[in-house]
Amino acid sequence: MGTNIRSTLNMTYTSEKPEEDPERGLLIKSPVNYETDKKIEYASDHESEASAERLIPGPGFIIWTGINILSTVAIVFTNKSILSDPSFRNCQVSFAAYHFFVTGATLWAASRPWCGFFVPKSVAIIQMLPLAAAMCIQVILQNLGLAHSSVMFHQLARLLLTPVTALLNYLLYGAKIPRAAIVPLILLCAGVGMVSYYDSLPTTDGKVTTSLSGIMFAFSGVGASAIYTVWIGHYHKKLEMSSMQLLLNQAPVSAGLLLCTIPWIETPPTVSFVPASTWVLILMSGIFACLVNLSGFYIIDAAGPVSSTVIGQLKTCIIVGLGWASSRQIIMRQSVLGIFMALVGMSMYMNIVLRNQSKA
Repeated sequence: MGTNIRSTLNMTYTSEKPEEDPERGLLIKSPVNYETDKKIEYASDHESEASAERLIPGPGFIIWTGINILSTVAIVFTNKSILSDPSFRNCQVSFAAYHFFVTGATLWAASRPWCGFFVPKSVAIIQMLPLAAAMCIQVILQNLGLAHSSVMFHQLARLLLTPVTALLNYLLYGAKIPRAAIVPLILLCAGVGMVSYYDSLPTTDGKVTTSLSGIMFAFSGVGASAIYTVWIGHYHKKLEMSSMQLLLNQAPVSAGLLLCTIPWIETPPTVSFVPASTWVLILMSGIFACLVNLSGFYIIDAAGPVSSTVIGQLKTCIIVGLGWASSRQIIMRQSVLGIFMALVGMSMYMNIVLRNQSKA
């Protein structure tokens, strides 16, 4: 069942306009000699069956959802451990290039006929350069933010991506923000602000879990990611490509751009001084990246972007909770309140947005 749904949905993504919601229905092609009413009846029945299949999660969907959650949580803490190593703290560009290479290889494999996740579509490299450069900047800023801040703050700061993207869409394209979403957005921003302030204060032993540079990198990363997200929507319409097709074209270009800059801005770590456990973590980070990409594609294909968004919020709560539990520092009550405010604000905001989408 999962294979049929996936192949049918892939036909929908490549034949429909990118801005259309893939959950609105499937493209039905009936024989020409059918009567019009029979065409409509056939399409309606087919859509109902597909909707019913989506509502009933099969074992494959449950397994891939579990893989997605576990691999996402694992890659955050794995990357934090790698970037905390003095040998790799200043190797953000190399680390980003490594992940771009892994992403490109994963998508290439997913686009092969023997895998069949999606049909590849090629464009000129020159067309990908602006988007690839934006992708490089936002990923490097994210890695820098993670290297200089706590996992808990880093993940909460990423919650700001959705409202900042909505604000950019409003300023650039006049996209409306629901009035009911204003209060949740204020609550979300206030919560992240509280955590960023109290998490940057030194503890009783004089240690700081989140530095000022970590806060600046995190917020800069959110802004860069928002610009990149808005550009993604523009490129979807311009090139008429799905997300996977677009990422397959831009990931190798991004890796190439970073590889050209590495000799000029980074000093590679001395291999003999890097423990074997760190190399194992780097290998695991690449494996987790593959699992995150493949499982994310399966979830969107099998259950749609709405379910993927809900799962994303669940992952945020898990990562924040584990970051809190694994922290060796005493977390101030104000930070706890800020975490609660941010998560509640984000949940309220997403609930309002999804409700408005269902009415549209």
